[in-house]
Amino acid sequence: MTDRIEMKPQPSLEELVHWDRSIVWHAFSQMAEYDGLIISSAKGCTLTDVFGNEYLDGASSLWCNVFGHRVPEIDQAIVEQLASVAHVTNLGMSHPVTITLAKRLIDLAPSSLQHVFFAGDGASAVEVAMKLAFQYWRQCDHPEPQRTKFLALGDAYHGDTLGTVSISGVSRFQSLFAPLLFEVIRGPCPDSYRTPDGMTVPEANRYYLDSYRRLLQDHSHEIVAVVAEPRVQGAAGFICQPAGFLEGLAQLCKEFGVLLIADEIAVGMGRTGKMFALEHTPSGCDPVEPDLMCIGKGLTGGYLPMSATLASSRIWEAFLGSHAESKTFYHGHTYGGNPLSAAAAHAVLDLFATRFPLAMIRQRAETFSQLLVSLREIPHVGDVRQMGMMAAVELVKDPTTREPFSWDQRIAHDVCCRLLRRGIWLRPLGNVIPIIPPLSISEKELACLIDGLRAELLAIRMT
Repeated sequence: MTDRIEMKPQPSLEELVHWDRSIVWHAFSQMAEYDGLIISSAKGCTLTDVFGNEYLDGASSLWCNVFGHRVPEIDQAIVEQLASVAHVTNLGMSHPVTITLAKRLIDLAPSSLQHVFFAGDGASAVEVAMKLAFQYWRQCDHPEPQRTKFLALGDAYHGDTLGTVSISGVSRFQSLFAPLLFEVIRGPCPDSYRTPDGMTVPEANRYYLDSYRRLLQDHSHEIVAVVAEPRVQGAAGFICQPAGFLEGLAQLCKEFGVLLIADEIAVGMGRTGKMFALEHTPSGCDPVEPDLMCIGKGLTGGYLPMSATLASSRIWEAFLGSHAESKTFYHGHTYGGNPLSAAAAHAVLDLFATRFPLAMIRQRAETFSQLLVSLREIPHVGDVRQMGMMAAVELVKDPTTREPFSWDQRIAHDVCCRLLRRGIWLRPLGNVIPIIPPLSISEKELACLIDGLRAELLAIRMT
C-alpha cells in the first residue's frame, strides 16, 4: 500500500488485455478461460474494439442500449445537465429533472401506479418492490404480519441480490447460495414451447393457471406478493408465456387478495412494441394493473445506472404517518434519482415521442419477424420465439422430442464465438441465443444480423 496516487496509466494494448484478464473480475464469466472483447468506442449499432475490429451489436449491450450508442439527443441531454449539477441525493432533497421524470413515468404506466421510488439497477428495483410489499402488510389498515413468503414463477430470474436470488429459480445461479436464501413458494414455469405432457398452448395455459390457483388456495394467507416478469422470462432463456397467462395470474391475485409485482426490467421500455410488456392484453381480457412495477435497463438508453419501482397509492398510503409511528420506508440508494441519469431517461422518452414512436417499432418488428422465418427449419433449431424487437433461437439435440443439448456442450456459445469472426456480437443463455438489437437498427443491419446467424446455425455439426 502507498499514500502516493499515480496519474492515470497509459498502457499498451498488451497490458490492457493482461489487466483485463488478471485484474478485472467479469460478471458471469469463468476468469480462468476468459477471452472477452475490449470495446474502445461505439456508435449507432456498431461496437469497435481496441484493435479496430467492428461488431454489430445484436444484444444492445445486455439489452439496455435501447437506441444504440452515441445517440446525439441523449449525449446532449447529459451535457446540458452537467452544466447544472451532476448529483443530488434524494434523501431530503431532489432536482426538477428527477421530479418531472417521475411524473412522466406515472403518466405512461398502468393507472394503478401513482408513485415512484428510484434505485440504481434492476435487482435493486425488485428488492425495493419486495420490501415495500413486505412492509405494507405490517402497517396497512388491517395488518397481516403472517404474510412472509413470495410466490414466484418457475425458472424466474429477478437479479443477483440475496432477496432477488431467493425469488429467482435458475438453479445454476442460486443453488450455491441456498443456505443464505429465504423460502419461496414456486409455481410452474409458464412455457409455451415446452408444454406439460404435449399439451396444446391453450391447454397448458389452463394447467399453469390451475396450478397457481391451487397454490394460492393453500398459501394466500401467508403470501406477500406474486412476482412475475410479464410475457417473457428473459434470463431463463427467453421463455414466452401463453397468451392470457399474465391476465389470469393478475386476476388470481385479486381474487385471493395478494399483491402483484411486475418485473419489467428486461421487457419494458418499448422493446415489445408497447412501452411495457404487460400492455399486450389479449382480446377479451382485462388490463393488468399491478400493485408494484419495476423498470430499468433501457430506462436511460443504456447510458447511466437508473431503475425505478412504481407503486400504487394503496401501497404509498400505508407508509404515511407521524415519525413516531415508524412507518417510514428505511431504504435508499446513494445515486437513486441521479439528475444525470434522469436527464438521459427524459431524452429516451423524448425519442419515443419523436424519432422512434412505438408504432414504428411495431412496424420494424414485422420486418424482424419475416427475417426470422429463415431460421425456423434449420437442423437443431427447436424454436424461434419473438415479441416485438426481442427474439431468441433455442438450439436442441432433437427438434422432434425437444431434447436439449447438455449444458457443457456449449453449442450456442460456440455459435456466438463464430459470429464474432463475422463481426456480429450476440451473447447466449445456455442453449438459447437471444437476439435483442437496438430499436434504431436499420433493415440492412437487421438482415445482416439474421443472415450471419443463419449461416453459423447451418454450420453446426454434431457427432
